[in-house]
Amino acid sequence: MIYNKNWTLFLDRDGVLNEDNPGDYVKDLDKYRIMPGVKEAMKKLSGIFGTIVVCTNQRGVSKGVFTIETMHAMNNILLKEIKNSGGRIDKIYYAIDLEDNAPNRKPNPGMALQAKQDFPQIDFSKSIMVGNNISDMQFARNAGINTTIFLTTTNDVTLPHPLIDAKFDSLKSFADNIDLL
Repeated sequence: MIYNKNWTLFLDRDGVLNEDNPGDYVKDLDKYRIMPGVKEAMKKLSGIFGTIVVCTNQRGVSKGVFTIETMHAMNNILLKEIKNSGGRIDKIYYAIDLEDNAPNRKPNPGMALQAKQDFPQIDFSKSIMVGNNISDMQFARNAGINTTIFLTTTNDVTLPHPLIDAKFDSLKSFADNIDLL
């Protein structure tokens, strides 16, 4: 595929842009870390994709594990770091819902539909979701979006897999090899 400004990049947050905490939540502001290579990758990807959005499940807010203010502070760190390195994220969507069947909680497509409402130029057939869980891949398929997985958190996925179009080790690897997709 040839990616260009007509394409949208959907990204998961934890385990794709920042370090994940498998089995627990990314909940402590002082331990929030951008993953290696992400800033460079986002600079390159910002020059390719017309729209870049993050869609992240953040159930820990509703469980009381961390506050919505802490989540926003983490998102602001991410936005600032990406911007300062020459990249961009156009908007961050989040679902704090407890219920798995909530329309905005991945794998349901609510956050993708919100993004399309905010950015009418989004064409799901010209979009790619990069995530690190099968729920990210299901979310993408439920919206008609192409998929790429990083096995940073989920190691028990057998490839080929009907929900996964491509696999990379990191966002930097994805950005460095995007011409090969």
